[in-house]
Amino acid sequence: MADFHGVFPYLVTPIDAAGHVKTDVLGRLCEDLIAAGVHGLTPLGSTGEFAYLNHTQRAVVVEATVAAAAGRVPVVAGVASTSIADAVAQARTCQRLGASGILAILEAYFPLTEAGVERYFRAIADTVDIPVVLYTNPQFQRSDLTLDTIARLSEHKRIRYIKDASTNTGRLLSIMNRCGGHIGLFSASAHIPAAVMLIGGVGWMAGPACIAPRESVALYDFCRAGRWDEAMALQRKLWRINEIFARFNLAACIKAGLAVQGHDVGDPIPPQEALDQEARAMIAAAMAQLRG
Repeated sequence: MADFHGVFPYLVTPIDAAGHVKTDVLGRLCEDLIAAGVHGLTPLGSTGEFAYLNHTQRAVVVEATVAAAAGRVPVVAGVASTSIADAVAQARTCQRLGASGILAILEAYFPLTEAGVERYFRAIADTVDIPVVLYTNPQFQRSDLTLDTIARLSEHKRIRYIKDASTNTGRLLSIMNRCGGHIGLFSASAHIPAAVMLIGGVGWMAGPACIAPRESVALYDFCRAGRWDEAMALQRKLWRINEIFARFNLAACIKAGLAVQGHDVGDPIPPQEALDQEARAMIAAAMAQLRG
């Protein structure tokens, strides 16, 4: 199975007014990110607005990303649903379209038992032949993965990684201790990735890497080389962007940042709202400061 590590930007989903995925724009974004040295691409993560897309749009996003990657970097495609049957169907589609791995996301309306949560993720892993990355984000998920559930799931031969966006670094250490090296840990940018690399993480999957790919890759390289002073100096610069993003809708922020760089990705999908001019100016200033 493929070995995933490093910086995996959460791709935005460019959509036109008629609801069509702008595959040409998405393709150019993927090309720029690969040229910047990213280690993989993650379509249909939270920044990709998966919750606002229908099945056809999701499939188009995955197919376009796989085509743009052209085997140069792995594509770990998001699968998200409230039902096991639908999640399994999505996972099969992603594998058929050429995805290298699955980012498994659980949506929920009614509360779920711990056993129900485990069945959901296990069913996805049972249906594909490619690595599965568990996704946990208690800020947005009604039914989160407990440490016990993560430990049991880590014994599945295809559940190889977890992307934890809890912002709780102690939880990350607990996952590492409980899973005994069976599962690689990706952080979110909100964790402070350099700190996660220091404690044994394998990389991060995050939206901000879309607008600062070279800086993100440089940070990863510093961490891998043990150049911690340089890593933390760069991490502090990158953190200023995260501080701004924490105030607004994340997809809107990433799309605004990409627009500053000339990518015609459009606005977030309604009923989300685009950023106003003041917020856009803040993002542009933070990006200029990062590269100044």
